[in-house]
Amino acid sequence: MIMIMITTITAMNTSTDMIPTPHLVTLMQWLSPAYPVGGFSYSHGLEWAVHAGDVTDAAAFQEWLADILTYGSGRNDALLLAAAWRAEDDTQLAAVDAMGRALAPSAERLLETTAQGAAFVKTTADIWEMDLPTLCYPVAVGRAARLIGVGLEQVLPLYLHGFASNLTGAAMRLVTLGQTEGQRVLSRMTPLCDLLAEEALAGLGLDELGGATFMADIAAMKHETQYTRLFRS
Repeated sequence: MIMIMITTITAMNTSTDMIPTPHLVTLMQWLSPAYPVGGFSYSHGLEWAVHAGDVTDAAAFQEWLADILTYGSGRNDALLLAAAWRAEDDTQLAAVDAMGRALAPSAERLLETTAQGAAFVKTTADIWEMDLPTLCYPVAVGRAARLIGVGLEQVLPLYLHGFASNLTGAAMRLVTLGQTEGQRVLSRMTPLCDLLAEEALAGLGLDELGGATFMADIAAMKHETQYTRLFRS
């Protein structure tokens, strides 16, 4: 994996408007581990990476997670979420969703985004009485945020942090990684989440989608035949 330096990045300041408290609480609810999307059951290929000896401690996990965010699914999810939020009609939304599904490099990674998306849509549509079609996870979150009037500048960093948080939780179960160490790694991802959110806010479109996390993609493929597994991906 490519080593990247995590430096302090100025927090986003794209809007002078404070997010309305009900919307903030709603976003916290949607992206909370308690929301029934099953995020805790997916490791994004990390389980195989640990099994293969590629991720063995906090430093290795931090590098792995930073790469996933910067060069892999984290950045792509942010762009898909933003595109779904900006979609003006169902045809545009369907095109974004199709792109999100096509980007999945393995059967389990496709399951990860579609199953979480379906669960998110079911619960959110029922509670908030939204008209949401079945969508992959980042697309569903982006569309739902648009429907309740939440700005991209609010939902993007929270979504990315939730993504990183789920993988950190998986790492704490798979690696010799204590709670404090895990939270320290997650804290170091905050500036990176803000930076990736800023890039998506700046107008990067679907043409900018792509990835270079080949080892993580291969790990996701290898996980499908791993003998003993705790996670679905």
